[in-house]
Amino acid sequence: MKRPNEIIACDDFALRRWRAASDIDSLFLMIEESLDHLRPWMPWIARHSRETTRDFLADCDPKWQSGDSFNYAIVKDGTLVGSCSIYRAAEPRGRVMGYWLHAAATGQGIATRAAAALAAEAFALPDVEYLEIAHDLANTASGAVPRRLGFFEAGRKQVAPAAPSDTGTDVIWRLNRPDDRG
Repeated sequence: MKRPNEIIACDDFALRRWRAASDIDSLFLMIEESLDHLRPWMPWIARHSRETTRDFLADCDPKWQSGDSFNYAIVKDGTLVGSCSIYRAAEPRGRVMGYWLHAAATGQGIATRAAAALAAEAFALPDVEYLEIAHDLANTASGAVPRRLGFFEAGRKQVAPAAPSDTGTDVIWRLNRPDDRG
């Protein structure tokens, strides 16, 4: 099975695979420092603890090996500033992308550039035909990323609100594999 690169350079930052053994303290601290920033949109924040952080990191390697998900730390100047992932969609040839940043790393184009780099890696895999990004309708910052990258709005889906600021409407964005066959 072909997998994406473990390290993806992005000019002034890089994406690298999460490391279960050495990232626990840094990831836990990054989340702690961003609780108020993440709480409105990320339902997993309600369960945030050192144990759930450790569990997430412990799951990264088996999921990488199986191809179920590819989870990356976003690192700038040696410091963790966010996370970016792709994981299997309901359809076998699709993947879903997610991302979040430390509060101090927003507004610098990092999420957009990280998503673009990860999209390029995803489309280098032979079995990926499309990527999707879903976000709550009210989360305009998350919605700006797929718009900037040329994703199209594929639909809206009513869901039970899972985070405090959720409206119950998810916007689904899709980007199809570029036609590079000439």
